Amino acid sequence: MSIVVDSHQHFWDPALADYPWMTDAVAPIRRRYMPADLRPRLAAAGVDYTLVVQARSDVQETRELLRLAADTDFIAGVVGWVDLTSPDLADTIDQLRELEGGAKLVGIRHQVHDESDERWLLGADVLRGLRIVQDAGLAYDLLVRTRELPAALQVAHRLDSLRFIIDHIAKPPIRTGETIEWAEALAPFAGLTNVFCKISGMVTEADWKDWRTEDLKPYVERVYEWFGEGRCLFGSDWPVCLLAASYQQVLDACRAALGPLPPRARARVFGENAISVYRLPVSSPREGAPCSPTA
Repeated sequence: MSIVVDSHQHFWDPALADYPWMTDAVAPIRRRYMPADLRPRLAAAGVDYTLVVQARSDVQETRELLRLAADTDFIAGVVGWVDLTSPDLADTIDQLRELEGGAKLVGIRHQVHDESDERWLLGADVLRGLRIVQDAGLAYDLLVRTRELPAALQVAHRLDSLRFIIDHIAKPPIRTGETIEWAEALAPFAGLTNVFCKISGMVTEADWKDWRTEDLKPYVERVYEWFGEGRCLFGSDWPVCLLAASYQQVLDACRAALGPLPPRARARVFGENAISVYRLPVSSPREGAPCSPTA
């Protein structure tokens, strides 16, 4: 039986820290979410491991997530936040790796789509930081929308040894059904073997109250055409997804939108690709068989 990995979920406690994006519009999820909340949902859905991803621009959160990962068997890796522009970035990464759970630091992310400059990724200090991430052997999650994709494309060309993962299929306007501008910006990544794409975050880009799997399919089909079975990853975006769907509904919608994939392709999208791109040293808790990451 294949290992199933959710490549994108979060934990937070807004009573203890500030999350600027948690406005009244997302009030239903503006509460504490911890591993105990997610564990039964993973068990019910048959998901073995997750990657927990940063939700605020604070290295303290990265430290907290690493501590959680050290104490939580199903967390296979942490995609944390660091200041890419800091002159001490290399030291910061080394210090994080020395912490309890530090071995589970597998990637870095920044909320690029919240930057006022759509070319933020091309700044000299940011590029320097991304090279340090690359040299550290970490992956980099691209949290971007259509506006930032041209700059992301240039960066992915320049740093062709850095493993990039586009989050949430670059957040297309699923609610309106428009595809052209998004597709024109994302399609050029198809030829870049160092760029992967998470099939995640879709239900909250759709109509929260009235979305259907058919709304997601035109976007998922294009992403699968561009990135193929070897560079697509499933992610739930839990608990953000709860604004529009349950954990199981998100997983079911992703499977349905992808259609009847061959078993080998399904195993890659729903687990093996995450293990490979994030270099996760995991084994199946259901079979006990080791699964070594590939470079």
